Amino acid sequence: MPNMLQSIPFSLLELASIREGRDATDTFKESLRYAQAADDLGFQRFWLAEHHNTEGVASSATAVLVGHVAGGTKRIRVGSGGVMLPNHPPLVVAEQFGTLESLYPGRIDLGLGRAPGTDPVTARALRRDDRAADDFPHEVQLLQQLLGPLQPGQRLKAIPGAGTNVPIWLLGSSLFSAQLAAQRGLPYAFAGHFAPRLVREAVHIYRTHFRPSATLAEPYVMLGLPLVIAETEERAKLLSTSGQQRILALFRGEPVWLKPPVESMAGYWSPQEEAGVKEFLSLAAVGTPEQVKAYLAGLVAELQVNELMFTNDLYDPDERIRALELLMAVRG
Repeated sequence: MPNMLQSIPFSLLELASIREGRDATDTFKESLRYAQAADDLGFQRFWLAEHHNTEGVASSATAVLVGHVAGGTKRIRVGSGGVMLPNHPPLVVAEQFGTLESLYPGRIDLGLGRAPGTDPVTARALRRDDRAADDFPHEVQLLQQLLGPLQPGQRLKAIPGAGTNVPIWLLGSSLFSAQLAAQRGLPYAFAGHFAPRLVREAVHIYRTHFRPSATLAEPYVMLGLPLVIAETEERAKLLSTSGQQRILALFRGEPVWLKPPVESMAGYWSPQEEAGVKEFLSLAAVGTPEQVKAYLAGLVAELQVNELMFTNDLYDPDERIRALELLMAVRG
């Protein structure tokens, strides 16, 4: 039987998760080593998230980290997954990513989201306007103009930025960005790694309403999902408890340090919390290479996605890299 995953690019989303007892400096070193391993193994993209005021997550200055990773790798595309556009003036984003594209030509992606990526207190500290999300379609259009070719009489210019044509992706966990990406003819990435509930409806809306554009002739869907892969099912289930502890802490409003795995989550959570965490992680690919291969093949066939992007938040940095090796062996 042919391996349908061979034609599906595999990519990675990095949250720059801080291991318990470590700091941001350690995390950035480990993230770069992880990206370099992904580069060597043939992964398509390495995107960095944007989170603020979150103890345990170091990916707040997204554009800075994109430059750090791009400078330490050779081939892999590096980008944002994503820049939460209402937190930033579009001109600044265009200049930042225009600069990155000028430094690393042909290797930079700009993924855009409309959520705050944080809590209301931090949103105010970022000088975010509560109505900014309503301007998201206009600001996406402005970014497209700023990164596109200069037009006669154009007064507002991103220098660097103009003419770089940095690829823009719309990211989403609901239906709004699916609709907007379809209308604009842009590639769409669904955040199934933390909001799996609407994935089928969002992908259907995007594909059904897609309008070809100068950017994209046909719809292109990337699906984000969690990954825990190991040589044995028992080992994979053990390793998955690090992510479960993290989401449990998120639900409780506690710091989300990445903690070592535990033999059992019994006693750590209530039945209601267990159900909530498992729903949050319901798209996760967990198991042996054979189990993960079968699961991913079924998911790709059902949703007709074009690319898969994985979060791989294992506690041990060496096991994270080993997971990448196992995953690429699955792809063949």
